Amino acid sequence: FPMAATDPQVLALAAQITESREQEIPLLLLKLKGILSRSSLGCEESNKIKQDIYDYGLTQYCLLVLKQDHSQLHGAWATAAQLAEILSHCCVGLEVKEDPEEFYKKFLPSVVDSLLVLGKRLQARFIRAIKDKEKQDFLHWFQIVTDAICWLFGGHIQLTARVLQNDRFLQLLITDDVETAVIMMSVLHNILRINSSVLLQVEEETLHSVLDELVYKLSSTTNPAVGSAATKLLLLVAKSCKQLVQLFTARYKGLKRLLSKQWTGKGFDREVNQLLDVLYLEQSSGKGEMQKQHQAACIIQAAWRGFQTRKRLKKLPQAVVTLQRSFRAKREQELQHLTKQKEDEALKLQVQLQRQRAMRLFHERQLALLEVVHASQVNKYMQEMEEKSALTIQRFWRGYRARRIFHQQKQSLKEYKAAVIIQRAACKFLEKRRRRRPFSPWKEPKGLTDEQRLALQQKVDDYIKLHPASQMSEEMSKELHIQAQAKLAQFLLRNRLDQRAAQRREALLAQVNTDVELLMNAPGLAETTEKDFGAFMSRSIPIATKARQTHNTMLKYTRWPWWKKLGDEFMEDDVIPDDAINTELETLFIGGRK
Repeated sequence: FPMAATDPQVLALAAQITESREQEIPLLLLKLKGILSRSSLGCEESNKIKQDIYDYGLTQYCLLVLKQDHSQLHGAWATAAQLAEILSHCCVGLEVKEDPEEFYKKFLPSVVDSLLVLGKRLQARFIRAIKDKEKQDFLHWFQIVTDAICWLFGGHIQLTARVLQNDRFLQLLITDDVETAVIMMSVLHNILRINSSVLLQVEEETLHSVLDELVYKLSSTTNPAVGSAATKLLLLVAKSCKQLVQLFTARYKGLKRLLSKQWTGKGFDREVNQLLDVLYLEQSSGKGEMQKQHQAACIIQAAWRGFQTRKRLKKLPQAVVTLQRSFRAKREQELQHLTKQKEDEALKLQVQLQRQRAMRLFHERQLALLEVVHASQVNKYMQEMEEKSALTIQRFWRGYRARRIFHQQKQSLKEYKAAVIIQRAACKFLEKRRRRRPFSPWKEPKGLTDEQRLALQQKVDDYIKLHPASQMSEEMSKELHIQAQAKLAQFLLRNRLDQRAAQRREALLAQVNTDVELLMNAPGLAETTEKDFGAFMSRSIPIATKARQTHNTMLKYTRWPWWKKLGDEFMEDDVIPDDAINTELETLFIGGRK
């Protein structure tokens, strides 16, 4: 700590902060407001107190607290806003003699960034707030933070450019909320009032962003407060920076019409008229050169339009004919497509109806034939029907496969025919050429010499020695033939039996499917008529007789006295003893049991 005489309150506060916990520091720092606002202090004494506060690190404590999460502070946003005000007052009027570069180039820019971040958070919560009390509180704290920013760059003019180039400032300015937008435009007005040449010191992108936002507010809102603030700002920019007036006329060509039509008679006509006068004056100064350029551009455009019009008129008949042809072709194509689509749908519907009708007729014919055919001839009839169906399916399948193979081999067939034609022509040509040649005298083929004959005989003998022929006796051949015949007969017999069993299974399966379909389509008991009984009664008299006997046997068994059922305590209720059934019907089938 410095050894010079310091303010006792600052010294006591610094000692108290050093010994306190981290959660209590924000509330202790609020006491700096009372120290700074003492009425008995003069200018020199006030600056001395600010120097002591900086030397003891209390301003650094304020900056660190502002960088923390403000929602966790005691007093939350109100405490943060008051600390921002205290921090700005501590920095203004402070002249640091020891290490001034640290204060002016690092500490002050960090303070500006922290205040802008705090302002952005307060603005966001003000926009999201629903209750009027919350909105008023957040707006009040936001006003305190913006005033602290203005107070800070009012005491340090070099911070104006820093504030303008900060992304948070542009985010604060670019908002649709009326209250915060007016406050931020007042901050920008204070910046231009304190440092009128600051817009020439910032980057061109930043300058364009600020001006674009001001012009956008004029064009997108009808609020008089926003319009008045934006107009006053543009007028201040035009008066303070003459170089930017040309940028207004070149970049925002509709600004004069916007001001004259939308913002005249809104209560700030004096500022609107002054801004219009500045814009018209700039336009009239460069009017001569602009008029010449405008006339030259009009002449060039007129000549070019005339050339294009004459060229277009020459091509117009051909273009009309082409357009009509393409339109008719497209319309014809669409009509053909619709017609084909309708025909396909009609064909699909017709095929579906034919299939349904054929299936219905097939089932009706089967039922009718089953009524006529005797029970002993049903299997034979079903086998004949299955064979006919199989033959029909095979015939259609072979035809389809042959047509598909023919289409696949159509190209190869063409190549084959072409090769045959070429070969036929070549053979005719060779035959004609052969006929034209004179016949040569016949020459006997040269015979083999004795040496060649002996060498060939030696090769034959060597091959026979290397590949001797397998010899089999006549008895072994007969025995092998008998075994082959026996295995063939056994295979044919087993195959025939398997085919009969498969045909019987398929016939029984068809019968079961027919019965299941009848049962599924059967009406309820309340809707049943006498005609419906015939569909579920057997047409075979022996089967009907056996069913009636089985039913009577079951009724008798249920009516037996208890002493006849003494051995059936552990049997299920719906199971009838085989002895009782066999005594009545002997080998009769009942419920799947014999």
